[in-house]
Amino acid sequence: MAPLVPRQTLLNFARPKLTPMNFQLELETLIRARYPVLYIVTSEETRVQETVLEIAARRQKKVFEWSCTIGIVPAGASIQSQKSRNPGTKDPLAALDHVIEQVEPALYLFKDFHPFLSKAHPAVIRKLKEIALHLKNSFKTIILVSPVMEIPTELEKEITVLNFPLPSRDDLAGLLDRIVAEVSARKDVRIDLDEAARDRLLQAALGLTLGEAENVFARIIVKHGRLSGEDLPEVFAEKQQIIRKSGLLEYFAAREDFDRIGGLELLKQWLLKRGRAFCLEARQFGLPAPRGILLLGVQGCGKSLCAKAVSNQWQLPLLRFDMGRMFNSFVGSSEENVRRAIQVAESVAPAVLWVDEIDKAFAGTQASGATDGGTTARVFGTFLTWLSEKTAPVFVVATANDIQHLPPELLRKGRLDEIFFVDLPTRDERADIFRIHLACRGRDPGRFDLDQLADATHGFSGAEIEEAIISALYDAFYAGTELDTPTVLAALKQSVPLARTMDEQIQALRSWAEGRARHASHPRA
Repeated sequence: MAPLVPRQTLLNFARPKLTPMNFQLELETLIRARYPVLYIVTSEETRVQETVLEIAARRQKKVFEWSCTIGIVPAGASIQSQKSRNPGTKDPLAALDHVIEQVEPALYLFKDFHPFLSKAHPAVIRKLKEIALHLKNSFKTIILVSPVMEIPTELEKEITVLNFPLPSRDDLAGLLDRIVAEVSARKDVRIDLDEAARDRLLQAALGLTLGEAENVFARIIVKHGRLSGEDLPEVFAEKQQIIRKSGLLEYFAAREDFDRIGGLELLKQWLLKRGRAFCLEARQFGLPAPRGILLLGVQGCGKSLCAKAVSNQWQLPLLRFDMGRMFNSFVGSSEENVRRAIQVAESVAPAVLWVDEIDKAFAGTQASGATDGGTTARVFGTFLTWLSEKTAPVFVVATANDIQHLPPELLRKGRLDEIFFVDLPTRDERADIFRIHLACRGRDPGRFDLDQLADATHGFSGAEIEEAIISALYDAFYAGTELDTPTVLAALKQSVPLARTMDEQIQALRSWAEGRARHASHPRA
């Protein structure tokens, strides 16, 4: 494997996202400026080739493509029509010699050239460097297209890296219109796409390549015999494949919604208002996509449940960012893993990125230099930079229990939209939590004295209330009776809430949050 190039990677990582149109203008500018070797990072070779052919037509240049299986052939020709193949140019050194021998202005598209840029092929690296010096005085350009970036140190100064943007909404809309036109005449396929449904489907498809989007639209048609705005789970399933292949993020199929969360009304209202801000209408209104929130508070009070409910409520995929997966024993690998995880999250955006217990993930950043050679501090810095600079619609939901372990840099406005303090539930909220959990387990809440249960659970968290109900169910099942209020009360008496054993820490947390964070619920009476 070629050595890592942190400078190149960081420059590329901090670069603003290009639209397809802006990318074409930038690529044409670099070609006209006689940049010798361009490296486009993408798996969409077809779209890159179409872009290069358009530029070549305007600049009156020929276009050739190369791969290790066919050698150098005119670009755009089908495999069957490639009569003028030159088998000798399958070898990368022979192909590069052919570039030098070509006199006319031309663009050379080298596909999947990255395996030949490793230490195992020093002659290819040297040849490409020599050609780069030659091309600066010609009207020829080599364009390397690869899904990964592998740049040897010897070519750092000769290669210019570009990230090919994913399809825009207009690109996906054109694809969808073409598919609808092709299947609309079929009687066995029903097209049920009004403006709102079409908008939801396109919104869900953002982040897919054109090939992936075409595949998922075709799968919906074959599977359901229709194309409608109700088929978003199929689009999310396609995105789940992308996440699964990365191995760095975990995809959650969230089934919870706000009705399953007792209390936290102020937080729910805030999230409901932001939920509409991902649509095209919001962009036209001038609204930016929401950046994220930090949920700070007592354990077991619904912070993680909120992250799952937001995903379901907004109909966006939920990705869990596990910091433990990021750390690697090799120098520089942990930071690279974070960047790759972020790129995967952005590639499936719009999405919700859930960073659970962020206080534990980044604990010890101040002493990182002495304990782990500064790895934690560098990983944290990479993550903070992305929070500040990100333009992709990735909504971050970070949860934390201990403010003492939270680095102050994370709390600065601009990285996240808001900090919410999630306190222990009030009496009314406890009654609501009992109602939700009893109903979830097939019991009629009207048969229980919810007021008595709420009074008996002062200082209990939502998780502790749920566990008390489960314990009471075990007792009732063992006794061969039906669950009732006395059985639940008996289970509650045997439970000691965390608030009693950690009263000092909770009071300190409330004192810190006062004036520094918004309350997720109405203030306690």
